[in-house]
Amino acid sequence: MSNGRLRKVVFPVAGLGTRFLPATKVVAKEMLPVLDRPLIQYAVDEAVDAGADTLIFVTNRYKHAIADYFDKAYELESKLARSGKDELLALVQGTLPKHVRCVFVTQPEALGLGHAVLCARPVVGDEPFGVVLADDLIWNGNPGSGRPGALRQMNEVAMREDAGVLAVEEVPQADTGKYGIVDAEPISERAARIRLVVEKPKPEVAPSNLAIVGRYVLPGSIFGLLEKTRPGAGGEIQLTDAIEDLLHEKPVLAYRFEGTRFDCGNKLGLVKATVHMALNDPQIAAETRRHLLGAAQ
Repeated sequence: MSNGRLRKVVFPVAGLGTRFLPATKVVAKEMLPVLDRPLIQYAVDEAVDAGADTLIFVTNRYKHAIADYFDKAYELESKLARSGKDELLALVQGTLPKHVRCVFVTQPEALGLGHAVLCARPVVGDEPFGVVLADDLIWNGNPGSGRPGALRQMNEVAMREDAGVLAVEEVPQADTGKYGIVDAEPISERAARIRLVVEKPKPEVAPSNLAIVGRYVLPGSIFGLLEKTRPGAGGEIQLTDAIEDLLHEKPVLAYRFEGTRFDCGNKLGLVKATVHMALNDPQIAAETRRHLLGAAQ
């Protein structure tokens, strides 16, 4: 870690996106658009905001769209330049700052989130790193708003407390079986020290309704714990199991981030995110609002 920046961020993107079939037969779910930007762009922007200069995409051998998206599009850029379409050219060239590099790592088998994170170990090394699940879109204002993204908020807490940090939010008690759930003791308005992590507990035995959502700041020592983690439900290596072991070595905090989360891993969440972004886009906000009011009548 340098100057408090979270230099490396891991994006597990090997999933098949079955909830969006047939579209995801040919389009990676992380490339599904919210207005004119794919989900992965929002995630990458958040990582860069936190200081990342190395983005590690853990993918499968069949998904090439993300690599293509962040690669240079010579023919398109040349055509836009010749046509004098400078604004569009800037958009195409602005998907990734020049100082940021992408590294692609193959996950040979779909063995769970913990395994996907472990695949990034050769690139991450022993330093603290972030994990971002792109289908959890966390919005904290338009670019230039000055408000830090969720990952930057979390990293500031991680640096101050010398701790791992997990993003959490309250979910309906009936939904605890969809998430990793924490039992935690508050230490500030937004942060709490985790005492227990339970993967997808039934509502009647869940220790709370504080659910882990798709942002993590973890120490490099998590890799050694992941190597020892036995497969759990579905034969997958659960990241939460390794975090449970990490609790015995280092403080791990649950953090209630500032921002609005959209679960874009399902159709309704993607629609909600799209409507929200449309209502915050100055070019189409007024017309979108009129349409929504008309549709509601």
